[in-house]
Amino acid sequence: MSYKALSRNQIAWRAAQDLEDGMVVNLGLGMPVLCANYRPEGREVLLQSENGVLGVGPVATPEQEDRDLTDAGSQLITLIPGASIFSSSDSFAMIRGGHIDVTLLGGFEVAANGDLANWDADMPGKGPLIGGAMDLAVGAKEVRIMMQHNTRDGSPRLLEKCNYKLTAPACVTRVYTDLAVVDVTADGFVVREILDGLSREELQAKTGAKLSFAPDCVVLKTPAV
Repeated sequence: MSYKALSRNQIAWRAAQDLEDGMVVNLGLGMPVLCANYRPEGREVLLQSENGVLGVGPVATPEQEDRDLTDAGSQLITLIPGASIFSSSDSFAMIRGGHIDVTLLGGFEVAANGDLANWDADMPGKGPLIGGAMDLAVGAKEVRIMMQHNTRDGSPRLLEKCNYKLTAPACVTRVYTDLAVVDVTADGFVVREILDGLSREELQAKTGAKLSFAPDCVVLKTPAV
């Protein structure tokens, strides 16, 4: 069978659909920022950026660019009506105080028990880059990860045990990849959605830990965004 892996925008669209009305949601650097473009219609979801923004709107188009409006990764953003801008210290008080319902973060590796590794202490020339991810991973009420299912050389990112140094232990509840939507449970990884044309055996072969499949596992569908 043949299949087409999801694009970054399609992963972002899928992750955004699980954001519920009334949630305060932090968007991490990289792919999670794209979720701002796909906020579900009819739901009031307040998007937060760790540099001190509550009420992040879609990524700025060239016509909307304002160099004073950026997220924590210097991505140019827009604001929704009623948005607030405040200091980084206030932002981290919000994060460490448990006021973030969900944080959507990028990841290098996720272990079957929910351990997260999303930084590289040995990155040449840059040194430790853990940043605010460690605060978010332990401060948010729920941690969801967005990443490619495999590295460029085909190595799995979903593992029995992380190879990289941890950002935080046992914190991840759900992972969105270009191949599947996978929950982290007390019994390990449980697949909730899988791409059409990708067999369960193929997905298992691309994963470094045992997968279980939910009884109501369905086809992972997204629009062509």
